[in-house]
Amino acid sequence: MIRRTVVLFLAALLPLLAGAGQAQATGYRYWSFWERDGGAWTYATQGPSLARPSDGDVQGFRFSVSEDSADAAKPRGTADFAAICAGTPPRDGEKRVALVIDFGTPADAPAGETPPAGRTACARVSPDATTADALAAVAKPLRYDTSALLCAIAGYPEKGCGEQVSGENAPAPGEDTPNPSGSSDSSDSSDSPGSSDSSGSSDGGPSLGLVAGIAVVVLLGAAATWQVRRRG
Repeated sequence: MIRRTVVLFLAALLPLLAGAGQAQATGYRYWSFWERDGGAWTYATQGPSLARPSDGDVQGFRFSVSEDSADAAKPRGTADFAAICAGTPPRDGEKRVALVIDFGTPADAPAGETPPAGRTACARVSPDATTADALAAVAKPLRYDTSALLCAIAGYPEKGCGEQVSGENAPAPGEDTPNPSGSSDSSDSSDSPGSSDSSGSSDGGPSLGLVAGIAVVVLLGAAATWQVRRRG
């Protein structure tokens, strides 16, 4: 009887422990910043206001929901510098930067908003211009929060900035790499959007079902202990 009770206790405990981790899972909705290295995207180690691309560089932005740095989505598309800047001839005293702007999928969009079609643009800017300068030259209006986190490109999204999204509502993980680095200040490569205030964030607390399940496990554990003492 004791062994059977202990087995029931463990059988009830294991799935609840697994469910507890899932219940706490969250993601963040934000613009991430990328650099093209040959044919591959790599997550930028600096924010767009610090990065100073060279003439001929390709840089990208992707709007998505990601749980952490392991599942953030990369910009889509294969256009390279030659294709993006084919219609923008070089000028003395200026550099050209190719930008890929991916507004994400409907699953990533805030409630009531529809992502625009992705676009590419060739920004012709001064030699010392940052990526933020190049982006402002071709994709206004931009929106930043009080912490200089990039919130919107070309007016999308209209509201929100790095808000937390509950695990139940977050879309499936995207492609590999990063922490939110769409910020425009020096600390943005390490700051998480979770630090930004947002009315759309959730408290991440346990669900009622989880609490009830844990209560059942506690009762089973108490019953097992009582049986052991009784036998003793």
